[in-house]
Amino acid sequence: MGKKIASAIGYSTEDAAPRLLASGRGRTAERIITLAQEAGVVVVEEPALAFLLDTEVRVGDIVPVWCWEATAKILAFVFAQKEKV
Repeated sequence: MGKKIASAIGYSTEDAAPRLLASGRGRTAERIITLAQEAGVVVVEEPALAFLLDTEVRVGDIVPVWCWEATAKILAFVFAQKEKV
């Protein structure tokens, strides 16, 4: 089994699409997850998307079109969880 990979995405109405806010492997991934949990951010495990974002997208960039469907599903889930609180 390889190192853990984590990516953080966010969406602002100022942008046309979500942005990659953070990404990393190993200890960096663990830190991203810990910080998200401490901030009350919903953490969703999607290893394939995390891998693609980590290897194909630079932090700060808009998520590419070919990732929009998977990203939209995750954001919809996260927003639904926030509404339950």
